[in-house]
Amino acid sequence: QVQLVESGGGLVQAGGSLRLSCAASGRTFSTYAMGWFRQAPGKEREFVAVISRSGGWTSYADPVKGRFTISRDNAKKTVDLQMNSLKPEDTAVYYCGAALAAYTPSYSGEYDYWGQGTQVTVSS
Repeated sequence: QVQLVESGGGLVQAGGSLRLSCAASGRTFSTYAMGWFRQAPGKEREFVAVISRSGGWTSYADPVKGRFTISRDNAKKTVDLQMNSLKPEDTAVYYCGAALAAYTPSYSGEYDYWGQGTQVTVSS
C-alpha cells in the first residue's frame, strides 16, 4: 500500500513559478511510476507529467512541455513538479498518482493510488 501527500500549491501571478512535492509512504516506492494530473472545475482529470520508476524516463502533456519538470528521489520517496512560466489556464487541483507499471502511463485509470490534491491558482 502507498499513501501520497501533496504540498506546495498556492496562489501565484501569471509568469511565476511553484514547486509541488508529493511524499510517499511504504517500502516499495521505487516500484511505482509516478505521475502528476490536474483537474480544473467542471473538467475531467488530465495528465500533466509522469516519471518512470528509476527516474530515467519522463513524459509531459503538450500544454506544459518546456515549462514543467518532473523529478523523483527514491531514497526520500518524493516526486516533485517544478512549474515555471505559469499561466491562468494552469489553475487546477493537482494530484500525485502512483502506478505499478514498468512504463510511463498517462491514463488516470492506470494509476493505483492517489493523493488528496493541492490547489494551484494562477492569477492574470
